[in-house]
Amino acid sequence: MSYLSSSLSWLESEIPLIHSLSLILLYLVTIVIVAESLSRFFNKVNSEFTRKIVHIGAGNVILFAWWLDVPAWIGIGAAAIASSIALISLVIPILPSVNSVGRKSLGTFFYAISIGVLIALFWHLHEYEYAAIGILIMTWGDGMAAIVGQRFGKHHYRVFGIKKSWEGSLAMAFFSFLVTCSILVAVQGNIWQAWAISLIVSVVATVLEGFSVLGIDNLTVPIASAGLAYYCCYFLIPV
Repeated sequence: MSYLSSSLSWLESEIPLIHSLSLILLYLVTIVIVAESLSRFFNKVNSEFTRKIVHIGAGNVILFAWWLDVPAWIGIGAAAIASSIALISLVIPILPSVNSVGRKSLGTFFYAISIGVLIALFWHLHEYEYAAIGILIMTWGDGMAAIVGQRFGKHHYRVFGIKKSWEGSLAMAFFSFLVTCSILVAVQGNIWQAWAISLIVSVVATVLEGFSVLGIDNLTVPIASAGLAYYCCYFLIPV
């Protein structure tokens, strides 16, 4: 039984579904408009930075879906549409702030797929926090790792020919831990297991993020992180 979910249960009856979806849509449109504006009208803004604005900003929608009790079929359907758009945008410049034409990565496609998979896995169990952990580790952890690595990365290493920085990996570990710990403490309470599980999840997520061939980490990181958090809580936290 989720401690945080019970404290927010009033939202389920007080806010109609159409209003919840309108709020989520407004948030997403705002994120895309900001990123597109930076991409189109400010030449000095790095295209990778605008992609990370969408990458991080769009992931936060899982919190809206959780708190507003959005049905699973809507989340899964939205993920399917987003993944289709991501594939198309690889060859047609629909949203330059999301994908550059010819960019040899399926990261955005995997990003959308992982959201749909996690909602499908955890929504019917009412274990929303684990879907949120997986998605927010992907968005904040991976997103901040790229930003910090590009801006401050001075010490590099390679994984299967892919150049990484220790600074970026530390950012990945830090934000993964912060995301996991914040959610688990909010749901389970400030117990030692929440901190220990957060540490385990953040280390595993950071290792998986290193294997980012073709953007596959946008699939492996969130699903593995969510699954690991779920099973660690199941075995370590008494009911």
